[in-house]
Amino acid sequence: MQSLRAATLLFIFLVATLVGIPWQSSALRFNLPRRKTFPHRYHGWLCRLFGIRVTVIGKPFQDRGVLMLANHTSYFDILILSRTARVSFIAKQEVGSWPLFGTLARLQETVFVERERRSQTAAARDRIRERLKQGDALVLFPEGTSSDGNRVLPFRSALMGAAEIEIGADGQGLVQHVPVQPVSVSYVGLHGLPMGRENRPLFAWYGDMELVPHLWEALKTGPIDVVVEFHPPMTVDSAGGRKALAVVAEAAVRASQARALAGAYWDVPRAPAPERPRRAAKLAKAPA
Repeated sequence: MQSLRAATLLFIFLVATLVGIPWQSSALRFNLPRRKTFPHRYHGWLCRLFGIRVTVIGKPFQDRGVLMLANHTSYFDILILSRTARVSFIAKQEVGSWPLFGTLARLQETVFVERERRSQTAAARDRIRERLKQGDALVLFPEGTSSDGNRVLPFRSALMGAAEIEIGADGQGLVQHVPVQPVSVSYVGLHGLPMGRENRPLFAWYGDMELVPHLWEALKTGPIDVVVEFHPPMTVDSAGGRKALAVVAEAAVRASQARALAGAYWDVPRAPAPERPRRAAKLAKAPA
């Protein structure tokens, strides 16, 4: 039954994704509004399909350019974060060459950076600055790799140069840096029960694990519960510099994950799935 479940989920995922790819491609080509809203709804649907139940603490910073700093545990992080907010990602260049997943990353307007080539740093910084000025929310994983889900790895300040990007000036002519919002993602439950340390690697993808076999086992294992916490935004100025910002953001994310894994948010109601904009508007106008 587990294998049948995984096969069914993968089949539905592939069919729906192949239908959605040209839909999103046309939105990007003609710069339609749905280029931002469709990935949000698509990933919300994927979370429901795969049985990923999300509890959201705090509110994402939206409708203005923001750099989100999140811990990284699994490829499921992409679905979960995209389900909770309208975001794009900053990823290493090789992700763009992955079969299917590279295509999906490009369709979500991922900014690809070459971390090993300093000559490309300025170009990547310019692309990130332009996206932030356009009001995009960009997610960066400052650990530089994924973890086993039981801990948060040190945030590498060298990867956080985007936090120093200037996006304008205030009324007094003082430089404004991009808002930075730490985000915690914690895998806390399996089949409606608390998830133990021994089960978290079934969903955490790290080290030399192969993607497809790991995904297959994760889908066979069953529905999971995840807690996402959005922390108050800050800037390099308020934190006292990029390195200090990395320390503060890491501490906030680590403390939140510790609370979540200890069960502090187990009874918090889960956030509703994303509504279609037209559907939400109709419900808002409906008589009580």
